[in-house]
Amino acid sequence: MRLITHNMLKCHVKNCTDPNKQFPLRFQNVELEQVEADRNDEFLVRMLPRLDWPALLKTSKELNVTLPESIPENPSEDEEFLQALHTFILETHVKEGSMVCDGCTHEYKITNGIPNMLLAEHEI
Repeated sequence: MRLITHNMLKCHVKNCTDPNKQFPLRFQNVELEQVEADRNDEFLVRMLPRLDWPALLKTSKELNVTLPESIPENPSEDEEFLQALHTFILETHVKEGSMVCDGCTHEYKITNGIPNMLLAEHEI
């Protein structure tokens, strides 16, 4: 699972105790893999408004990856920023592990890079 996907996932358990803690899901016992991908600067710049930067930073710190604390004023002209963003959201994949909701502690397993976001009937 690419980290760009993780930045868009949240917990949907109906009895989640704190809706403010449903996003971002916290990684637990993850196995990361770097998968080379072509860089498309136009795509990266167009995705920036759709990304939750504070959540992305929180995730990067969990995974011990350094990202800039803020988005530069002209990201399309900042080569270092674009490369760091590309590497983190498009080339860093979670192969195995789980994502945990800090609101209700529900655990979403990740197997072979695929997150299982399905809920049991009593959780819907």
